[in-house]
Amino acid sequence: MTSAKLLLLLLFFTVTRAADLPGEWELLVADAGISSMHTAVTRFNTVVLLDRTHSGPSRAPLLPRYRCRLIPGNPPRKDCTAHSVLLDIKTLAIRPLNILTDTWCSSGQFLPDGSLLQTGGDLDGFKKIRKFIPCESGTICDWEELRDTELYQGRWYATNQILPDGSVIIIGGRTANSVEYFPPRKEIGAVIFPFLGEVEDNQMDNLYPYVHLLPTGELFIFANNKAVLFDYTTHRVTKNYPVLEGGPRNYPSAGSSVMLALSGDYSSATVVVCGGAEYGAYLQRITDSPARGSCGRIEATGPDPKWEMENMPFGRIMGDMVTLPTGDVLIINGAEAGTQGFELASGPCLYPILYRPDQPTGLRFMTLNPSSVPRMYHSTANLLPDGRILVAGSNPHRFYKFDTEFPTELRIEAFSPEYMSPDKANVRPVLVELPERIKYGEVFEVVAAVELPVVGVVEINFASAPFATHSFSQGQRLVKLSAETPAVEGGGMYRIKCIAPPNGKVAPPGYYMAFAVNLGVPSVAKWIQLLS
Repeated sequence: MTSAKLLLLLLFFTVTRAADLPGEWELLVADAGISSMHTAVTRFNTVVLLDRTHSGPSRAPLLPRYRCRLIPGNPPRKDCTAHSVLLDIKTLAIRPLNILTDTWCSSGQFLPDGSLLQTGGDLDGFKKIRKFIPCESGTICDWEELRDTELYQGRWYATNQILPDGSVIIIGGRTANSVEYFPPRKEIGAVIFPFLGEVEDNQMDNLYPYVHLLPTGELFIFANNKAVLFDYTTHRVTKNYPVLEGGPRNYPSAGSSVMLALSGDYSSATVVVCGGAEYGAYLQRITDSPARGSCGRIEATGPDPKWEMENMPFGRIMGDMVTLPTGDVLIINGAEAGTQGFELASGPCLYPILYRPDQPTGLRFMTLNPSSVPRMYHSTANLLPDGRILVAGSNPHRFYKFDTEFPTELRIEAFSPEYMSPDKANVRPVLVELPERIKYGEVFEVVAAVELPVVGVVEINFASAPFATHSFSQGQRLVKLSAETPAVEGGGMYRIKCIAPPNGKVAPPGYYMAFAVNLGVPSVAKWIQLLS
């Protein structure tokens, strides 16, 4: 069956089944001007979108005050279009941003002060470090390329993770089996990380490693089909985890990964890895090779950790795993066949999946309302403060291409999980009072309003704002705070006493979206800064 016929069947199935499945889709922006390869939500409720600079002219012209990029050639040409834009979530206005060096397959992470760190890329961006300091709507902020600071080693397909002290570790990349830090640690520079070389195969399945900061302070690092526990303070591997069966899971055979919500005494952390391509699909350019449907789940902090296997309803590559405010996980975007890479996938996977980690094996997956827009290579998904999921990008081609079966995608959509449905309105909390900043271990109070009387505990959950790219959200975590039973204030108001996370191992310093969650229904979040 051709991919065109398969898509028609999927679209037919979509129309006939959509009304029966949970969740709603809406088009936010019909033409963003660029196809976002990297996406991040700022504390000012704006969204930074980034493409690569040499994907050809975008449809977002630069503002007159910006200087054009000079494209090498004979003769050289000017590119006066933007390759990064800023979306205002409230007004849906798009503003071009000016970025000069190439960000293709780069990495990123928010710093404790709320600025976005962006590292590496291709060509002239290989060793570059950039910053975006977000600002209020109506004011001007833009990218800054650091002139006096570069990476010690070029990073292409690396992963960033904020650490308990607020610094950032930058891990791996093509031909870069090492780690380094921001701010740069001049006394050590780049430190060789042998594990990445050991798991590298002939199609480079060690790229964009999945990195999770565990509440112990060590890093769970997964590449290809193996994982280790890494002590970044000594640069030593302290544990080797069992092999995850089912072939490679990282770029270019990419599945996705999340660390499940941290809760209780924060002593336990569980990691999930789902999907991926069959080994050899990338090497042999096999576009119809069925994607993996298996997921592995492991208690990374356990004394004798082993992978627990289960299967998704669909095989999926290039899916994005987004942790929801409730602690459930949304698996969205991707394809059912092929692999990552330009024009190497087929059969878009239009159906989002809800993964419910608290359910028993066999009951954890729920199929949701499908999209009508294929989101394949270079697509992203990010949690918004109102609980929706922003979905952007998809450019399966080396350059912008619109006259093809899977065109370069400039539309931005939002997916609303079932918890946003109108029939949940009477249990949906509204955050009325919340401190702007708190310190580790601090006892503080939250006031929430709920229409129906509250029964039991209202959760207060902190969600990070990750840097989403290539099927992995760098720095993503959800922390459920210790909270007392709400005290009735009257008039539908409830006062909730909470305890802030105990340290930076559980929640690194920085800005978080604070959600109140009542009976599985989250409020609109307010931003809160967690300080050392």
